[in-house]
Amino acid sequence: MGSTGLRFYGHCVVMFLLQMITPSSEKFTVTGSEGPVLTPLGGTLELSCQLSPPQNAQHMEIRWFRNHYTQPVHLYRGGKDLHGETISKYVERTELLKDAIGEGKVTLRILSVTVDDDGPYHCVFKDGDFYEEHITEVKVTAVNLRVQIHLHPPNTKGLIVECHSGGWFPRPLIEWRDGRGEVIPAASKSHSQDGDKLFIMNTTLLVKDSSSQKVICCFQNPLTGQEQRTSVVLSDAFFSWNKIWKTILGIILLVMVFSIMVSSFQLYYRHKVCICSTCAAPWVMGILIMMFSGLIVIGLMVWLYMKERVPVSDAHFELDTLWLEDISVILCALMVSATMLISYVYFRLRGKWDEKCVNS
Repeated sequence: MGSTGLRFYGHCVVMFLLQMITPSSEKFTVTGSEGPVLTPLGGTLELSCQLSPPQNAQHMEIRWFRNHYTQPVHLYRGGKDLHGETISKYVERTELLKDAIGEGKVTLRILSVTVDDDGPYHCVFKDGDFYEEHITEVKVTAVNLRVQIHLHPPNTKGLIVECHSGGWFPRPLIEWRDGRGEVIPAASKSHSQDGDKLFIMNTTLLVKDSSSQKVICCFQNPLTGQEQRTSVVLSDAFFSWNKIWKTILGIILLVMVFSIMVSSFQLYYRHKVCICSTCAAPWVMGILIMMFSGLIVIGLMVWLYMKERVPVSDAHFELDTLWLEDISVILCALMVSATMLISYVYFRLRGKWDEKCVNS
């Protein structure tokens, strides 16, 4: 009986010791939020994780970190928060909510969310040499309520409409739409980031005629679907410069035609009959001169416009277009002046030659 009682007593002691050891060595897993957690810029972010099966985690080490285990966002160990080991950009910005730590659940609260807070977060529970983790993806979002449209001075290529907005994260989707909601292809799209890593977006649209009475610039956050838009109504007055420019060229050409025709018909009426058989009728030569000059002018215009030019997205597009307008008018005026000079010299010499023919 004595030996039996001793064995029973020893067994009870062993079981008691095992029960004491079991809580610190029991296997567990860590669960948390599934899928990305969206949080607004400047707001408060809360990330929760818990043990499965539920158990007391007060004696465990709980570590939250981003990319490096040794650089914690928040560290709990030995029953207290160790703020001194937190990386600098999270100092005084984090808080570990431990109301349910007895059930193995904690929540990390991050204040004043910035763009740098975007990305993965590791939640690690460590008990002795055993540990498990859960990774939660955080997506920071920012939307700017202000979208600006700027109209550039019209030119011969059309009207450039520019749309601008900053303060977005992540990079937003941009579309141009007409009054019926149909998408219009953009001439260019560009982006940059400011000091806070927020996206500054810029897009341009080249409108060649007044068929699109209304154009709408739309920005959309790809994560939240939030959309901001602004619109502008384009009247026919914006496209009047193209007509004015064509009218100027037309007037210059008409002056050339009128000058040549007047000179040729004056010479024709003075000499209705050409005595020299080798002489062509003055009006025939006037038409030939006009046709030759017109072909040269048209050829130059076509060459200038068909030649590969600066794209709309280039900052020098408007300067290039203005140069094209100016050089077109200058070349046309020079051709007209040269043609008028040639026709004047020709008809003067022709008149003297006809007089010699008559006198002889």
